[in-house]
Amino acid sequence: MDTVIIDGLSFALPLFIIAIGGIYSEKSGITNLALEGFQGFGAFIGALSAVLVANSTGTDIQNLFYLALVFSMIGGMAFSIIHALLSIKFKADQVISGVVINILALALTTFLTAQINALVFGAASDKFQLGVSERFTIEGLSNIPVIGAVFTKVYPFEVIIVVIAFFAWYLLYKTKFGMRLRASGENPHSVDAAGVDVMKIRFSAVLISGLLSGLGGMCFAYSISANFSSSIYMGYGFLAIAALIFGNWRILPTLAACLLFGFARSGGTYLAQFMELPSSFTDLFMILPYVLTLLLLIFFSKSNRAPRALGEIYDKGKR
Repeated sequence: MDTVIIDGLSFALPLFIIAIGGIYSEKSGITNLALEGFQGFGAFIGALSAVLVANSTGTDIQNLFYLALVFSMIGGMAFSIIHALLSIKFKADQVISGVVINILALALTTFLTAQINALVFGAASDKFQLGVSERFTIEGLSNIPVIGAVFTKVYPFEVIIVVIAFFAWYLLYKTKFGMRLRASGENPHSVDAAGVDVMKIRFSAVLISGLLSGLGGMCFAYSISANFSSSIYMGYGFLAIAALIFGNWRILPTLAACLLFGFARSGGTYLAQFMELPSSFTDLFMILPYVLTLLLLIFFSKSNRAPRALGEIYDKGKR
């Protein structure tokens, strides 16, 4: 049981921080299907920075964990500028923009990873080896029955995500910026009439979504994958979108959805191992979060209410 909680949290929290990025973007009125691309490109920049610094200085790459996290956030935010420009400045279809960005990110990072490995490291590989991040256990608290698993074998990024998530919640719900951002997704003309630049608010929201998605992608690279490769693009971004929709575009219910997906994934893996099934059947159990997503959306999506101006191109002259 402890294993289910430990592994479930290590999957759910990176998914949660990506979903928060999606909430910021969509609460401002910009549909964001590009979370998968932001996640992957951010992880690519983070992994590349760690690999290059480790190679040039001789530092153990696992000691560059925090450097990789910082650069992954920068990379994800930089890549999100494309979606912001297409959706806000050039008023392109936001759904098409997101899909194209996902395809571009996958193709670009796969190509660049192989080329950099060949030119810089002389290796024919389509991945950057990172290793698994170290974990720590909080003595005392880890001995509490059931709940103690939360404080056992914790990845450092889990603590970072909890802190950033709390700050993101405060920014969205307790500050003037957050109020204006939420209003931009409900009634942008009222925001404009109050003298606030709707375009800037939305642009900022998309950049925040890229920053948080890059962080989530890097966390997946240092835990589930132990490297950067195309395995980062395994539908996690779309699973985060499903979580925020199920959470009705609110942060705390979205956390509950991510935890549900995380425990479904770790529970399926644990069940397959407990039953000593072949590896092919273990892979079959990995689809549990996606099956659960379909069921939840079928039964609960009717009661969800998206921001009223979500996906609408803002026209200042239109009332």
